Amino acid sequence: MNDNKEIVLTAEGLTKLQNELDELKTVHRRDVNDRIRQAKEYGDLSENAEYEDAKQEQAFIEGRILKLEAMIRNARLIDESEYVADEVHLGAIVKVKDLKSSGGYEFSIVGSAEADPGNHRISNESPLGQALMGHKKGETVDVVTPRGVVKYKIEQIKNSNFGKKSNKKAS
Repeated sequence: MNDNKEIVLTAEGLTKLQNELDELKTVHRRDVNDRIRQAKEYGDLSENAEYEDAKQEQAFIEGRILKLEAMIRNARLIDESEYVADEVHLGAIVKVKDLKSSGGYEFSIVGSAEADPGNHRISNESPLGQALMGHKKGETVDVVTPRGVVKYKIEQIKNSNFGKKSNKKAS
């Protein structure tokens, strides 16, 4: 990963990354260090599977910490005020209709770091995300997929309220 690449995030996505980083630094790092210390007590490290496993986990955790720190350092929050309201933009919730199958889909357009298609969050860098960006309600876009070109009609564009603080008070 390029350590200087701008990472586009929602406020919610930034919070998730910060929470994961905190958890890795405070909980997981301590746990794996305890495992390494216990494994060393078994003696000969050359044939100590627990020690090797703990060292591999430690390397993974430290790598993830470095990656998260770089992502947070290079984060740019989505600011929907930068975009034309009636165009598909980062942070928008878009409802489209597949013109061939007549199936309807609704999803949020997010940066690649937050993409989660299973939870209806697609990247602005994905083929569908790229095809939709900058288009307006009522327009049809062609998306090149492995199965060929799929035509989608944009039926609705809503602002997502990403990053906006709720006025609701916790009860």
